[in-house]
Amino acid sequence: MTIDAPSLSDAEIRKLVERLDRPIVLVGMMGVGKSTVGRKLATLLNLPFRDADDAIEEAAQMTVSEIFERFGEPYFRDGERRVITRLLGGGPAVIATGGGAFAQEETRRLILDDGIAVWLDSDVDTLVERVGRRDTRPLLKDGDTREIVGRLKKEREPFYAEAPIHISSNTGPHGNAVNRIVQALDQWL
Repeated sequence: MTIDAPSLSDAEIRKLVERLDRPIVLVGMMGVGKSTVGRKLATLLNLPFRDADDAIEEAAQMTVSEIFERFGEPYFRDGERRVITRLLGGGPAVIATGGGAFAQEETRRLILDDGIAVWLDSDVDTLVERVGRRDTRPLLKDGDTREIVGRLKKEREPFYAEAPIHISSNTGPHGNAVNRIVQALDQWL
């Protein structure tokens, strides 16, 4: 069954938004749909949407791939933490993070302390199919996509599991994941 209509009434959604005192932060693997789901969620809740990778690229005046190539992952992760810190200070919003952000201890602490972490989860087959649509992911440049995605998912799941809200985002309309997030937020708040 496909569910695209909001699971809560407009009045219930407004009450939910009134209870928000910090950003909703989407975490999870690359390809799970954090940006797409995040935009739809922000629209439904009438909140600003912020993509951490876009904010990093804007601040650095280069792409995430270029940052990885020129300076390496540790440098990128430091800049990512600083950008996410800034985004968390902007009041209620929906923030999509990069796949590895929540696996970094200091960044994870910031998100758990100052945001509402929502883990968007998906099976490896769905992730591989989705990340195959773009070739801009620096961690997938050298090697077998399925192996890398499977390994990263296994390595990162213990970190993602620290998020208080866990939502499946497998195949099907992203609106389904948005509705599950709204229902979970309503219960969690």
